Amino acid sequence: MEITGKYNWKFCTIGGVTRVNIESGQDIAHLGELDQKLWTALSCPVTGLEFDSKTLEYLDTNNDGRIHVNEVVAAAQWLTAAVKDPNVLTKGGEEISKDILNADTDEGKALLEGIANAFKAAGAEAKDSITPADTAAALEVYAKAAAEAKAADEKALPYGADTETVMDLVNKLKAKIDDWFLRSKLAAFDTESTAALDVSAERIGTISAKELPGCLDEIATYPLARITGAQELSLSAAINPAWAADFAQFKALAIDKDYPGAESLKEADWQAIQAKLTAYTAWKEETQKEADTFLESQKAEAETVKNVDKFICLYNSFYKFLKNFVTFSDFYSRKEDTLADFQAGKLYIDQRCCDLCIKVSDMSRHGDIPAKSGMYLVYCNCVSKLKPAPMTIVAMISVGDTRSIHEGQNGIFYDRDGIDWDATITKIVDNPISVREAFWSPYRKFAKWCTDKIAKTAADKEAKASGDLTAKADGISIPTDAAAAGETKKPAFDIAKFAGIFAAIGMALGFILDAVVGLLDSIIKMPWWGFFVLIAAIILIISGPSMFIAWSKLRKRNLAPVLNANGWAINSRVLVNTKFGSTLTSVAKYPKVKGKDPFADKTPAWKKFLGWIIALGAIFAALYFTDCLKCVGLPFHKEAAEEEVIEEVVEEVPAAEVPVEEAAPAAADAA
Repeated sequence: MEITGKYNWKFCTIGGVTRVNIESGQDIAHLGELDQKLWTALSCPVTGLEFDSKTLEYLDTNNDGRIHVNEVVAAAQWLTAAVKDPNVLTKGGEEISKDILNADTDEGKALLEGIANAFKAAGAEAKDSITPADTAAALEVYAKAAAEAKAADEKALPYGADTETVMDLVNKLKAKIDDWFLRSKLAAFDTESTAALDVSAERIGTISAKELPGCLDEIATYPLARITGAQELSLSAAINPAWAADFAQFKALAIDKDYPGAESLKEADWQAIQAKLTAYTAWKEETQKEADTFLESQKAEAETVKNVDKFICLYNSFYKFLKNFVTFSDFYSRKEDTLADFQAGKLYIDQRCCDLCIKVSDMSRHGDIPAKSGMYLVYCNCVSKLKPAPMTIVAMISVGDTRSIHEGQNGIFYDRDGIDWDATITKIVDNPISVREAFWSPYRKFAKWCTDKIAKTAADKEAKASGDLTAKADGISIPTDAAAAGETKKPAFDIAKFAGIFAAIGMALGFILDAVVGLLDSIIKMPWWGFFVLIAAIILIISGPSMFIAWSKLRKRNLAPVLNANGWAINSRVLVNTKFGSTLTSVAKYPKVKGKDPFADKTPAWKKFLGWIIALGAIFAALYFTDCLKCVGLPFHKEAAEEEVIEEVVEEVPAAEVPVEEAAPAAADAA
């Protein structure tokens, strides 16, 4: 099927849903023209998929942890613009030949330049093809060079990564620290001037009546610390509140690093710190420009090599990604070596193997959503000694019955790498597995109900008997209902009242017996084939509703809600009908074993006798209703005797003997 427009897309039916075919390089080149309503998925998570993680990271260009349609389209356009023939993108492979690149486009030129830079950086001889190992070696060289340059810069920095911060603090505190040292010198020169050089109480009094946070500008004009005549600034002394925070940071980043354990700051030390920063500023102006230029060129070359590495990853995996994003064709292929990227492995449990297993990234999102899928799902917690952290998976069961599946049941999960995990069922989403199981479901539920009732009754009687026995053994009399009610006197037996009740019960039983007799009479008069129709009708009434519900759910089983709960944005139904679902679960098949089981339970004689009676009764009923018993002369099922025709014999009387009085009426009657 084709739709004519800007590009003629070809469509097919996969999994009961019409989807677009991505078969050629031209399909990839025109992917941006495909209506987003026709995409199977609109986004998918980067984590939790069985896919090359580096490719997924390259596709996630905005680093938000999800891959969207526009990012896929951008990758398709970049890839197809970089090659001569887009059809090579459907082949894949880890080795890229320079011959496939289009030197006439900017994308192709950039990749060819990146290949040359990769061999140059690695110190290898240029070749006509490049592999991921070549790009990895080149990127490692660039990373090492960048690390060495950063280490050299940090070595040249007097205070490492905090150098720029220290410079800002020094520039901010320089005037206040210089002012303090000068005031201290004057106070030492003239001790009587100490009070004048220090902040006075009167000056503080002028702002004491105001809101002090609004007076920080005034407070900042006070000396950095109290003037006492000491020539060293005590590091434990109180600092002007307007400058306390900056000075504390300067002390932690510079003073404590240069003079660890110092109790005061000398003026010579303060000048030494400034000298170090001045030398750094001069070095930065002279040599850092050249270093920055070199690093920028290194970064540019490294970026071209990184683009080559990206191209190799996408060249090898992008077409496979499209089949798991646009069409889901890998999921429906059911080839042994082809699995969808969301299929995590296989779960072995209850004599079956489940192929549809998906990692659960966030269990809180798997609330009522998976129940809408219509699939029978089991959630398992998996642990392995070979892996540091446990994981949760959800598996679909589509074949067999579920009578023996329950929470807490253990199994084994094998991931895509072949590592085995101990799996334990933690949650079950109950939905029909097959119409055949739905047929037996009412009978099994009824049998379970009867068994539970009998077990409950037996348990209650056992508990009562045990209680009575314990009470008697302890010498405790159990009070009767009459005693508990205050020895209420029982009313006298009203025979008239109960006579009416018995009569009503008798009438009801009579009607029921009449109906049963009428039904049996109708069954007896029924033709032989009517028994089979009756049995089929009864079975249909009992099993029909559950079979219909199962059929309606099975034909609409949809994987989309499960994937949506796992972080996907599924844009279409991902149907798992009965035929396809049967391929996702396999059950154990045993050969016929000859010989007797020495420990097999023997069938009781009464069961054998009852079986023979039922078989003979069925044979007799069949012979009776098919009139086959007449051939052996048995007087059963005789046909109704024909009625005997009795002829009246009328005697003729001679005319002479007829009286005259009777002749006239006779003549009249004759007339």
